[in-house]
Amino acid sequence: MSAFPQQLMSGYHGFATQRLPTEQSRYRELAERGQSPEIMVIGCCDSRVSPEVIFDAGPGELFVVRNVANLVPPYAPDEAAHGVSAALEFAVQVLRVKHIVVLGHAQCGGIKALAQDSAPLSPGDFIGRWMALLEPTLKQSPRHADEAFQDFITRLEKRAVCTSLQNLMTFPCVRILVERGKLHLHGAYFGVAHGSLAVLDDATGEFRNVGPTAADTTVEA
Repeated sequence: MSAFPQQLMSGYHGFATQRLPTEQSRYRELAERGQSPEIMVIGCCDSRVSPEVIFDAGPGELFVVRNVANLVPPYAPDEAAHGVSAALEFAVQVLRVKHIVVLGHAQCGGIKALAQDSAPLSPGDFIGRWMALLEPTLKQSPRHADEAFQDFITRLEKRAVCTSLQNLMTFPCVRILVERGKLHLHGAYFGVAHGSLAVLDDATGEFRNVGPTAADTTVEA
């Protein structure tokens, strides 16, 4: 067995000597009583987009599931293994979360590859099959004749968030609670370069920048 990564060892040492002492009681409480987060975040695996960092969350505050391109597949009660669906079911039916946030981001490699039909996608690999979930979205939101490629990618990244929100509503356990007002769905988009955050406005269908990192602007989803 190869040596454990030194970067992780150093990181844990910093955690154990600096952060842990200030949060030890919180960890003990979580160990004894279990977790009860009110918010689930569905984000991307991208190493630049950590929900716990972006939202400055402490232990036990967020229930997070991450995958390529922050996708939620449609409800499919078959005999296959469904990691995202299993996490969603646990969050909604066991933890009773009150909010689900789909967090998209800029410079998403999976969405860029889908738009370009380029590597690492291929019909037979895992990534290609996974990103195929967005093919209907891509067809419904084609690139405009005068649209810069990067603008198209940004628009597609935001449309992907909306697609995942729509797919969430195909799950009966989600739809019923949303209709009863006991569960709320949200879309958000993180700008990696500037650390900006835009939140989806349900009334207008636009992403509206929030916080001090950028001027208040709107971008159509």
